[in-house]
Amino acid sequence: MSQKKREFMTIGQIDATGIRGPHEKELEDIGKNKIDTFKDIEFDELNKIVKHDLGGVLENIGFNEDWTITIEMFPDVVIHIAYTYFGDEFGDGIEAEFKFYFSGQKVSWVPGEDSATFIDIIMDFLERRIKNTEVFEKNYDQHTELMEKVLKQRTDPFRVLKSKDKKALSDFLGAKIWQTAEGWRIKRELLPEIYTEIIWDHDSGLDISFSGENLENIGSYHIELLGIFTINHILRFITIEYETEELPDICYVMFSRYFTKEKNWEHRRA
Repeated sequence: MSQKKREFMTIGQIDATGIRGPHEKELEDIGKNKIDTFKDIEFDELNKIVKHDLGGVLENIGFNEDWTITIEMFPDVVIHIAYTYFGDEFGDGIEAEFKFYFSGQKVSWVPGEDSATFIDIIMDFLERRIKNTEVFEKNYDQHTELMEKVLKQRTDPFRVLKSKDKKALSDFLGAKIWQTAEGWRIKRELLPEIYTEIIWDHDSGLDISFSGENLENIGSYHIELLGIFTINHILRFITIEYETEELPDICYVMFSRYFTKEKNWEHRRA
């Protein structure tokens, strides 16, 4: 995609609060906390990690930055992590900074909370790969209380999915999808050789698992969050595809304030 065709948003625009919101502060803190990790890394080494471990690209997006890490959260939901080194020219001890931008036709669908947390996970992932440190949490076969709650809360909307949705949902999600006698099976690569598989059964509801030869490159808590983001995005598809139907309130929580304002939805629940 050429730079001329890309339009960039900020987290503040996605949050659409009209004031400086908590996610802007969250991203600012993430950038400050991670900046030292990236100051001395060679471009070629970073490029290798970004390409092979993260599945992203290292590029320049036209903000006078030194480089930008671009990674696709979902198709048409793209995150840009821009790094600029300027030395201590202002005498305040700040030599470099990160700025975060968002692009893609559906990037404004995703709420700032999901996008900011995704960036936090990615920055933590990159820091560990650069420093070659191990993850602490490896409970990949156990659901946290948060995950159990998510699976219970988000199961009902899956009932409206129909056979005709298979191809569109696959493209929307960037996933392989099978319709089974019991329901649905959805498999998506979250990071290179790191997969989530979401199972929906008519009787038992939602379940999720994780696999892949690079699974231990990321902690179990962070991989759970990436799995939750995938479930959230499925609910976004269901909500738009079946907008005229009566859907659970949980569906409308999945969208950013920017998008809900555009749709003039009054039945969103915080």
